[in-house]
Amino acid sequence: MVIKSFGEAGVFEIAEISKPELKPGHVLIRVRASTVNPIDYKIRSGLLKSLAPETGVLGFDVAGTIEEVGDGVSKFVAGDEVFGCSGAVKEHSGALAEYQLVDANLLAKRPANLSLEECVALPLVSITAWDALIRGANIKEGEYVLVHGGAGGVGHLGIQLAKMKGAEVFSTVSSDEKAEIVKGYGATPINYRNLSVTQYVEEYTNQKGFDVVFDTVGGDNLMRSFEASKLEGRVTSVNTRITCDLSILHQKALSLHVVFMIIPILYNQDKGKAQHGKILNEIVRGVESEDITPLIHKEVFPFKKVSEAHSLLESGKATGKIVLRGFDISD
Repeated sequence: MVIKSFGEAGVFEIAEISKPELKPGHVLIRVRASTVNPIDYKIRSGLLKSLAPETGVLGFDVAGTIEEVGDGVSKFVAGDEVFGCSGAVKEHSGALAEYQLVDANLLAKRPANLSLEECVALPLVSITAWDALIRGANIKEGEYVLVHGGAGGVGHLGIQLAKMKGAEVFSTVSSDEKAEIVKGYGATPINYRNLSVTQYVEEYTNQKGFDVVFDTVGGDNLMRSFEASKLEGRVTSVNTRITCDLSILHQKALSLHVVFMIIPILYNQDKGKAQHGKILNEIVRGVESEDITPLIHKEVFPFKKVSEAHSLLESGKATGKIVLRGFDISD
């Protein structure tokens, strides 16, 4: 499935492209599943057109079976079932195809207790949450952590990673349904429609503020994150595309950590790619110990209906990650 122009979700079309040629350090994957992430529709719409892959094939997350292994790859063999965030930027063609060539450093073997369609929901969001909370905020046992949007793709992983570190976790939600989701992951829900930042900071932290605030929403919510933080607290965000007055950072001596997880792929950083693979192996251990469970939207879309999947994600009506099922061999 390719985009030959930028625009609405309907710009996707089926096209024949060349099968990728094997390169050293890479593996050729027979793609079984992918997902839709916000960055996918931001590229498709033209908002981030400078990142568009040259082939027009999107799809950042991939899960599938290795068909060929390039020179220098020792940790995988043909037949291994793997998953990862392979990238769909510039010279890196995405996963919405029968085959994808992927740097082996970006991959991990499928968790034993998840299918390929299930584990494909994890790579981009889990690496993002890890970068924000484990590497960036360095959360510690007993700290109070607030996750904005904990029922979302990145947010639900943030809750689970914080719980794994022994933190006391809270999460903003917009409905009773989402409150039940975050409670299921071990977080205390805060309906932001009913409570102001001042009110929930007073109720849950005795007016002190949270040790760590993870903003997965962006926009004006970044300022609410600063407001909810304690003095000398740590704020992490995945979306800081906003013009705002940062005086509050000085007033409260806050630290701000910004996450853009595709940097190693975008700038071809071998060390960063290897770190992604290591994080995914940590996620696999968390999944197999049942400390991590992906939240997946109930409807799985075939690649041919990727336009419908993009429209659904943009509508804000999806619950959990939207998974795309790869082309059948018969296709």
